[in-house]
Amino acid sequence: MNFASDNSGPTHPKVWEALTRADAGYAMPYGNDPLSGDIANRLRALFDAPDAAIVLAATGTAANSLALACLCPPWGRIYCHDDAHIEQDECGAPEFFIGGGKLTLISGPDGQFSAQTLSDALAATASGVHSAAPAAVSLSNLSEAGTYWPLDEITAVVEIAHAAGLTVHLDGARLSNAMVAGGYTPAQVMATGIDALVFGGTKNGLPGVEAVILRDPAKQQELERRRKRAGHLFSKHRYLAAQMDAYLTDDLWHDLATAANDAAARFADGLRDAGAEMMFPVQGNQIFCRLPRAAHQRATAAGAQYYLTPDAPLEGDAHEMLGARLVCNWATTQEQIDAFLSTLKG
Repeated sequence: MNFASDNSGPTHPKVWEALTRADAGYAMPYGNDPLSGDIANRLRALFDAPDAAIVLAATGTAANSLALACLCPPWGRIYCHDDAHIEQDECGAPEFFIGGGKLTLISGPDGQFSAQTLSDALAATASGVHSAAPAAVSLSNLSEAGTYWPLDEITAVVEIAHAAGLTVHLDGARLSNAMVAGGYTPAQVMATGIDALVFGGTKNGLPGVEAVILRDPAKQQELERRRKRAGHLFSKHRYLAAQMDAYLTDDLWHDLATAANDAAARFADGLRDAGAEMMFPVQGNQIFCRLPRAAHQRATAAGAQYYLTPDAPLEGDAHEMLGARLVCNWATTQEQIDAFLSTLKG
């Protein structure tokens, strides 16, 4: 009963098969093998971005930080939601990779903000040499509340940003889940005008690989050099490419995200029946809900693993409602869900 994170889930067997194939014999290092070049072209085709700059990285933090470093100067300002992953969970890595930079936080319901809210924030930003210069906007899709961004809302944000001379980054650690939830394609995401995005695999059945995609082909060398300088260029790069090979073949990414989203939908239905209060709409593979402390105590005692949000002690008033984040992955079974729900009956 591990619902702590989709990072906790296993690797899909087809990925291990791809890694085994890639392990045969010798291959040139540092991305100079044929498979790595093929993967870059397949990603360009998938996102309908034939000239895009592309690199692979092993972690989402590195992928986001490399992309933002290519979009924002050291004196720049990045606008993001106040619960964005780059604000809450990356230990200042974007600012570190940028060599400075400033995150400017925007509020909004369900982990998102509107184009109008962005416009208001831009208008309220001080101008002149004494203030960090507006440079970029970062969106998380899925958001940190588990919601997906509709394409028209992404487009509206991009239009406001571009009109003000800013670029737009999309943190796509769970982009596959968002696309399945929203019913749109990678090409449609790119067509919103996004300047940079991360196509995540680590949270969706891969051991560890993220694709960084920048619309501007002139950024290719900068992106590659930043990756090398930051220590994120794998010498045995073919093993990153092999993971992405399995991910892209027959749209495995879509199948895995669909399985995770479907499991979360079933889980959410069961939690509602058990009296849980949903904190945000359940649209992807994450569930945020409130349950009595006594229910958390029983679930934890039975071996369930997940996070309380915000962090709270298990000891205390048994009737107090405590928030929790429960995350499904491609391998989550109905038996695991049923086992958790059975602990809530008291």
